[in-house]
Amino acid sequence: MKLLHLLALACLAAAPAALPTSMPAWAQDSTPPPPRPDRDTTQDAATEPAEAEAPPDTSAPLTRDLVGPYLAARTAAMENDFEAAAEYYLRALAQDPSSSYLNDSALVTLLASGQIDRAFGLIDERIDAGGAGISSRLVELVTRARAAQDEDWEGLLAALDATGPGDPQGPEVLLDGMLRGWALLGLGRAADADAAFERVRAIPGTGELVDYNMALAKALVGDFESAAALLESDAPDQNIMSAVVEAQVLAQIDRRDEALQKLDDVAGIAIDGVAEDLADRLRQGEPVAFDVVQNPRDGVAQVYLTFATLLANDVDPNPLALIHARMASYVAPDMADARLMVAQMLQSVGQFDAAEAQFDKLREQDQMRPTAELVRIDALARADRMGDAEKAALALTAAHPELPEGWIALGDLMRQQEKWAQAVPAYDKAVALIDPADTDALWFPRYARAIALERLGDFPRAEADLRAALAIQPNNAQMLNYLGYSYVDRGENLDEALELIERAVRLSPDDGYILDSLGWALYRLGRYREAVEPQERAVALMSNDSLVNDHLGDIYWQVGRKREAEIQWSRALSFGPETEEDSQRIRAKLQRGLDAVLAEEAANGGRLPSEPGAAERSATE
Repeated sequence: MKLLHLLALACLAAAPAALPTSMPAWAQDSTPPPPRPDRDTTQDAATEPAEAEAPPDTSAPLTRDLVGPYLAARTAAMENDFEAAAEYYLRALAQDPSSSYLNDSALVTLLASGQIDRAFGLIDERIDAGGAGISSRLVELVTRARAAQDEDWEGLLAALDATGPGDPQGPEVLLDGMLRGWALLGLGRAADADAAFERVRAIPGTGELVDYNMALAKALVGDFESAAALLESDAPDQNIMSAVVEAQVLAQIDRRDEALQKLDDVAGIAIDGVAEDLADRLRQGEPVAFDVVQNPRDGVAQVYLTFATLLANDVDPNPLALIHARMASYVAPDMADARLMVAQMLQSVGQFDAAEAQFDKLREQDQMRPTAELVRIDALARADRMGDAEKAALALTAAHPELPEGWIALGDLMRQQEKWAQAVPAYDKAVALIDPADTDALWFPRYARAIALERLGDFPRAEADLRAALAIQPNNAQMLNYLGYSYVDRGENLDEALELIERAVRLSPDDGYILDSLGWALYRLGRYREAVEPQERAVALMSNDSLVNDHLGDIYWQVGRKREAEIQWSRALSFGPETEEDSQRIRAKLQRGLDAVLAEEAANGGRLPSEPGAAERSATE
């Protein structure tokens, strides 16, 4: 189900997901290299997961006056085009202002598209009309953010007091409790703020989260000793921001050596240099201020951002994550992390232009750190704006030539465009910059460089890179398959090739490319009957792939199923082989049979003689 419908359902249900206990690390390259040489990696559309069917919503309006804007809104919603969906839902809402479905949908899409002021206008209209027809929990979430942005702490407390008790251990109580703590601090009632934070600490599993917010609050009022005690932990930090917060706090109470140790614990985790810059200032004895939060409004934004992160990284990601991130950015417009999270979420649902608007804001605020640049490069590439992506990658490598991640991003862009000769030097730079002992960072650029080298015909170097990458990641099915298929395609090391591919199949038994490699390896070894079963499975998984069908045709021919072979070759031809040479070979097999084609190739140094008119046909196509 698309994000927008999940948002609407979540708001109607008013039940945020349970909080997770851990969050996965952000991955830089989300597009893996191809699974084998000389192959388009586009999967058969039939293999994509089907969209889940939602139960019919009897509250959705379907009258004649509403059907146009309503259907347009649903269409935009299916594309996660929040801005367009909001416009159409508002048009429909003008026809039926009391519809709960339309009110909730309009509010959700306004918030998701960042039109916060218009969302407030809609809320105010519904409140003036008696408050009917709109999700109360979502209204509470938004109106509290408005009070915090206006620094109306009395108003925020009044809104919190007006809320029902709810589940005493639910996430709503945790959110409201931390908002209460910051609101009380905004009124100068530090002791009452402490008591509010202590009450929500009673919710199981929330101790660290509450302690972090209490520490920020303590530090904001100058009680750095208490803040340090709340942040103290025997476990090494794995989060840059937590380490920076603790280091800044420790620096205020002249515990600089401990602060440096906290920063050393996270050295190399991130690429933005924030921890390294702070460590340099500490070593040089420069003054270090506590500036993670500068007022209670920043504290409220941190709460919304924390919930956005938790909801986004749940086992079943909660669609309210985007709205929480939008609220964080609204409350504290200068908070770069909030804008970056919004951009990443928009990018994840294909809204690349909307994500670019967030990057524009970050540039205006001079906050485009390397992490944000990498996210932007990926967003531009996914939007098929490869020229802009290249410019951004080149600018990043020029500004930060010491960052291997920038060179990897540039190499990936070149590889995706099959600019193999330009990809190799980019990966060369990355590999040279990475510590040889950091094998987790090293295997990917070596694998990606191997692909580019193999396409350039430099197989000895490609083979060396593939073997080095496999030494680090011996159970990577794609790499096992790539090296094995390379050997098969070259007619070399066929026994080892089969072993590599069989290992890949055991690791990824339903991968069509790997099954195709297994069938073709068995074919090249002359084990035709054994090749039939995996090749048929490959075709079942990738029915529109030209090469996979071509391979099955050759295998059928060798086991005497010649009519079926011709059918497969015809299918392969209809799906558009990658090159004219491939098309010529298939046509020759259909005209004269595989035996004749193999004989002609044997007599011509392994290549099929050119077909009359082939050059003209290729130029036309």
